[in-house]
Amino acid sequence: MKQPLDAVLFDLDGTLLDTAPDFIWVINRLLGEEGRPVMAFDSLREQVSNGANAMIRTAFGIDETHEEFAGLRTRFLDIYGDHLAIESRAFDGIDELLFWLDEIGIPWGVVTNKPERYTRGLLAALQLDRRAGSIVCPEQVCERKPHPESLWLACRELGCRPEHSLYIGDHVRDIEAGRNAGMPTIAARYGYVAPGENPDDWQADHGVDSARAIKPLLQSLYHL
Repeated sequence: MKQPLDAVLFDLDGTLLDTAPDFIWVINRLLGEEGRPVMAFDSLREQVSNGANAMIRTAFGIDETHEEFAGLRTRFLDIYGDHLAIESRAFDGIDELLFWLDEIGIPWGVVTNKPERYTRGLLAALQLDRRAGSIVCPEQVCERKPHPESLWLACRELGCRPEHSLYIGDHVRDIEAGRNAGMPTIAARYGYVAPGENPDDWQADHGVDSARAIKPLLQSLYHL
């Protein structure tokens, strides 16, 4: 028997939006400033969901203990702040999905570990900020994903029950957060999955290979 669906929550980078082109442009700009050769797109794409620190570690081969790390990270974020939504776009199928959810009255929101400054700026640039019923960033909670606090907050803001809502993400921490919150989950296998990781190992309730597959999956699972 199909269950009711109260709300759909999305991770941001690699799930709702393809932000890799701008992230990679920024890190290559920083590499150029430092007199280093640029890196190939594919070698950096899978690190986007892990944020600025992972991009610095991958591109420069240093970790947070290195004396230059903090300065490189600050410069990376400064450049990114000016280059948020030049090439970033919703994944194919997301626009259709969001308009459909709006049409049938299912609220949706964004729960991300991305800092609020960049999250809200990016969503505003793509005219999604006012459509999202909830936007939860690390600044609004004490614990980041995989802790469930941010998902519970989004559910409260949307007036929905976690067990009748859904979280979609492209990282194991997203699936763990959903499970910790008592929510069904979908693994976005089309996202920024690190080499050697198998999303089937994340124990998500469902998985999709493209964003276009989300709508028909929801239609098959829920009473809509």
